[in-house]
Amino acid sequence: MAFDLDMIKKVYGNFGTRIDAARKSVGKPLTLTEKILYAHLWDTSATQAYQRGVDYVDFAPDRVAMQDATAQMALLQFMQAGRPQVAVPSTVHCDHLIQAKVGAEADLNTAKDVNKEVYDFLASVSDKYGIGFWKPGAGIIHQVVLENYSFPGGMMIGTDSHTPNAGGLGMIAIGVGGADACDVMAGLAWELKFPKLIGVKLTGKLSGWASAKDVILKVAGVLTVKGGTGAIVEYFGEGARSLSATGKGTICNMGAEIGATTSIFGYDEKSEIYLRGTKRGDIADMANEIKAHLTGDDEVYANPELYFDQVIEINLSELEPHINGPFTPDLAWPISKFAAAVKENGWPAKLDVGLIGSCTNSSYEDISRAASLAQQAVDKNLIAQSEFTITPGSEMVRYTVERDGFLATFGQMGGVVLANACGPCIGQWARHGAEKQEKNSIITSFNRNFAKRADGNPNTHSFVASPEIVTAMAIAGDLTFNPLVDTITNSKGEQVKLDEPTGWEMPVKGFDVKDAGYQAPAEDGSKVNVIVDPKSARLQLLEPFAAWEGTDLKGLKLLIKAKGKCTTDHISMAGPWLKFRGHLDNISNNMLIGAINFANDTADTVKNQLTGEYGPVPATQRAYKAAGIGSVVVGDENYGEGSSREHAAMEPRFLGVRAIIVKSFARIHETNLKKQGMLGLTFANPADYDKIQEDDTFDILGLNSFTPGKPLTVILNHKDGSTDSFEVNHTYNEQQIKWFQEGAALNIIRKNMAN
Repeated sequence: MAFDLDMIKKVYGNFGTRIDAARKSVGKPLTLTEKILYAHLWDTSATQAYQRGVDYVDFAPDRVAMQDATAQMALLQFMQAGRPQVAVPSTVHCDHLIQAKVGAEADLNTAKDVNKEVYDFLASVSDKYGIGFWKPGAGIIHQVVLENYSFPGGMMIGTDSHTPNAGGLGMIAIGVGGADACDVMAGLAWELKFPKLIGVKLTGKLSGWASAKDVILKVAGVLTVKGGTGAIVEYFGEGARSLSATGKGTICNMGAEIGATTSIFGYDEKSEIYLRGTKRGDIADMANEIKAHLTGDDEVYANPELYFDQVIEINLSELEPHINGPFTPDLAWPISKFAAAVKENGWPAKLDVGLIGSCTNSSYEDISRAASLAQQAVDKNLIAQSEFTITPGSEMVRYTVERDGFLATFGQMGGVVLANACGPCIGQWARHGAEKQEKNSIITSFNRNFAKRADGNPNTHSFVASPEIVTAMAIAGDLTFNPLVDTITNSKGEQVKLDEPTGWEMPVKGFDVKDAGYQAPAEDGSKVNVIVDPKSARLQLLEPFAAWEGTDLKGLKLLIKAKGKCTTDHISMAGPWLKFRGHLDNISNNMLIGAINFANDTADTVKNQLTGEYGPVPATQRAYKAAGIGSVVVGDENYGEGSSREHAAMEPRFLGVRAIIVKSFARIHETNLKKQGMLGLTFANPADYDKIQEDDTFDILGLNSFTPGKPLTVILNHKDGSTDSFEVNHTYNEQQIKWFQEGAALNIIRKNMAN
């Protein structure tokens, strides 16, 4: 069944004329990225060329996707917008709230019981507003979207940073906060700074142990966690055309780890195979009619340096398998150098757990290739030396790989199949013994490996690799094992070597599923009641944030000066806190508890300037709020890296933080702060970060003449009576300044809907 065919027909019907207008306005051949962006301008066809990295542009996305953890806040905001139904096709996917503990069936049943209140809320609000609902167990949002909703040339936003997964089918798919999703569902334009373009030319063809995952692991090593910030990464070349659609999805998915706005591949034969294999032949037929528009112009790929801001070239025929980590996804090691790195750095060589699956690597191809290694283990009398878990990405994939015997093979090897959900990838892992905080190593086919992310243990060294490498490592139980050249001792004392993995892009017998887990919304949602218990600990209706008072902000206390990496996991931890994603007051008790305080190199211990005593960050901020005093958070480079969770912006706003001043922001987090009426500012001179002292009081001046491109001034009032003054920059445009002045973007939506 193909969803939203009428919408796709409309998009394709306008594609040619809009691209012709864009080519005329730009005055040169177009990349695929430019074609899709210009074809989705809010004001119909292009009349001007936009400056990359400078111009803010209004777009009209085709659809919205939300996962259950972020959908709660997105839909609580949408409920305030005053619309009877969503303006574009939208879906909710229940994948984040299922904790991995025992195994698939038991964990899913526990989740349905524990999260009943939240699931009932999401189902009813979806019913009321015309939103497609994917039940718990249906699968991970990005895999389900790739199988059902992605289409070449489309544009989607999703409330999860790995939304770019859909780029594997040629879609501009961008991770956003819930306020952005609310705008689009309310029928408003969606604003984005026109991105820079990074071109990745792939030559050659993968073979042996190398996989699509190794492409993005290599790219992450080249670009680092912020090298893609403000840019869309477009892959092209003969090597790109040789990759499966799901392999391309893996690469686009993990592009979030380099800070990229999104990543994309052009439509090709592999795309068509996947569309037809997932029962969307109608879309393949339509895409074939406009095929020339669904890839970059020939001149672009012939001379990419003339059309991209940066070009990287990778020969797939020479690409080694990579292992990235620990603690950051851009620390890239070719496998030939990894064993030496383990020894030199003193990382635990004993591998405790190997985990495959997740939204990044749970396709049929991934699981079949990993299963070929599991079968070898069985055949060669090898017993897995590490714990081993498998997380299918969707019920369709799970049902099909079970039918084809792969799950049974993993079971023979000693593997445990987890629910079709995010699980350990996002910290939803009740890992036995993690509370002891022992130094250990795990390896996953996931996308992120920040400290504490998987199991809450800061001493877990987490490494990222392909499912094939993870499986081989789990069999060996040793991080210094290189399956390309090393042998293992089997149960008979023999030295055996693993053969190269084999698998299938698509199931020979086709995909199958009994119940995919989809629930269509009510025909008429006007009679559906959405009930939120005022006494609930998990759901809370929102109150509008207060408008700016119309004056400069003075007397703001320093809450925390965060030292080093401060991701959205540090600002609003996931794991056990996921249960409060629909209750702003309760989840605010995790605000910045993972950030390291520069003054004492400790997390969650800051000085309360009113009492002189040290205490937790949230409690200190609540004391300032109770006293009617605003505060400032200071951060380092790439502040807000990682997940798109807008709670990391909403919690400081709710508790009375007035400004975040950092050396640089991650894209999604900066936008989230703006949407919630916060000041997100950057040091004009990064060295001014060092001037800030623990007892400082801040004055932020220039707000009465707050205009695009004009810096603001910060006065630091030190405890000894001395002062420092410096400029801070911002990227607010006129509309975003109105968000600040009105207290939040949602306040403007509400006003407009009421008029």
